[in-house]
Amino acid sequence: MFELGWFSAKLFFKGRLLRDPIYFVRQIAIATGINSLILLPLEQTSMPFWLPIVISSLATGATMPFLLKDFKTK
Repeated sequence: MFELGWFSAKLFFKGRLLRDPIYFVRQIAIATGINSLILLPLEQTSMPFWLPIVISSLATGATMPFLLKDFKTK
């Protein structure tokens, strides 16, 4: 398992893991935007700071399978 992660990391940093890196970066940017849109308004409320982080992280994590459903590797 460690070797699989190690080889994947090596291919990623060599630029040979992702078939369409622009698509990957775009989808990650969309996920970051969703996270920010949820986190920033909730952070302005009087709830403890850890709660907006947990809520926005869960929402972003729930959207990732839909955002990366067409993600392909080489």
